[in-house]
Amino acid sequence: MLGLFAQIEGADEAVRRAEEAADQAAEWFSGNLMLVILVVIGVIAFVVVRRVLFRGNKIGGKQAPDLAINVMSLGTEGPPPGPPTLEFYNVPVRLVAVAVAPAGRVRELPPVNQMGDIFDSVVPGLAAVIKAHKPLVRRWPPQMSTRGFAHLFFQHARLPGEAGKGTPWSSAAGMMKIEGQPLMVGMVFRTESPTSHAQETVDSEERWMALLQVKGA
Repeated sequence: MLGLFAQIEGADEAVRRAEEAADQAAEWFSGNLMLVILVVIGVIAFVVVRRVLFRGNKIGGKQAPDLAINVMSLGTEGPPPGPPTLEFYNVPVRLVAVAVAPAGRVRELPPVNQMGDIFDSVVPGLAAVIKAHKPLVRRWPPQMSTRGFAHLFFQHARLPGEAGKGTPWSSAAGMMKIEGQPLMVGMVFRTESPTSHAQETVDSEERWMALLQVKGA
């Protein structure tokens, strides 16, 4: 019987302590109601802003651009019958891919269908070659240096074999200018049969004229 009374007294003590804790919590909540409201508002505001920013990035297309150029998916055809004919180191080639990136004070590129003047500034007649060869054309983000752009282009447009040597594939990347303003251009070519050509870094606009020649444009 004494044990039963002890258990009842223990239960009463537990209930009393629980009631005291509840009263203390109610008093704290009452005294800090404004703080609780501010915390809740802050959490709601954080969630709303985060969702708006995420949706804005998604709609605005601000994800990192896809720079990859899968060379092996660009076909196996050699140079098409001309004119116009494009030659790389005096060997007829098909132009299969082009990447253009702003540099210097040029921060925006025109739409692809309005870049004819840019292509012809690389080599006269190149715009006609692009129209005939229908290469993959990519607009890249701004680049800081010729060497940096060329390295990035060769990395993302990886050629088979030893950087293209002994295969029908070759490429060139570097600087050109239009109305005195620098731009970066990278190109991938394919010949009819394997050559010793590989990757060429172009560090001046005059170098393009030595590498490429357009005939019959």
